[in-house]
Amino acid sequence: MSLTVQLYTMLSMIGMGASLGAALDTYHRFLKRSERKRWLVFIYDILFWIVQALFVFYVLLLVNEAELRMYVFLALLCGFAAYQSLLKSLYMKVLNFLIHIFVQTFYFCVRVFQLFLVKPVTILIHLIIALALFLFRFLVGFGMGLWRFIIAILRLIWKFIFIPVRFVFFVIWKLLPNRVKIFIKRQAGFLKYVKKMKKHIFLIWERIKKKLGGPRK
Repeated sequence: MSLTVQLYTMLSMIGMGASLGAALDTYHRFLKRSERKRWLVFIYDILFWIVQALFVFYVLLLVNEAELRMYVFLALLCGFAAYQSLLKSLYMKVLNFLIHIFVQTFYFCVRVFQLFLVKPVTILIHLIIALALFLFRFLVGFGMGLWRFIIAILRLIWKFIFIPVRFVFFVIWKLLPNRVKIFIKRQAGFLKYVKKMKKHIFLIWERIKKKLGGPRK
């Protein structure tokens, strides 16, 4: 092993020691041991250290073809100690800040979703129910049957549903590649041809049945 490779190995292992310390603090920050069961924490710990060992081994494999020397462990220890003494407080502040930003962004997206989608749909449903009750009272007062009222309400609901569904299919159709559009059009034409053939076959079969059966005297 040349001196250059040894230097790269030392620097990379020092960096891996620091990253191991950061990963350990991040792991403890999200784990919350007091709220977890002991057997679950034990499994998480084993998986965490296995992943970290594989990561260190992969970096070592890239640097010096995974040759283990005593200074490799010393470099890891030095990097971990340097992180604990110099970078831990700064890293935890940055980590907590990023978590806060992520949580606030998530809550903001949820509020926007509720404001622009959930509430309008809820208001629309309430309006449809109120309109249905009003029409029911109005039409029943004029002697309209219940089944006619139900059919009228179903038509109204269908109009409310059909417009957004048609718009969604229109947008999807515009986003589809031309090859897919051509394929769908061909399939649609083939289905129309099949329907026409079925009608012709049905008509021919009806004529054959009439000729074979004939009018009985």
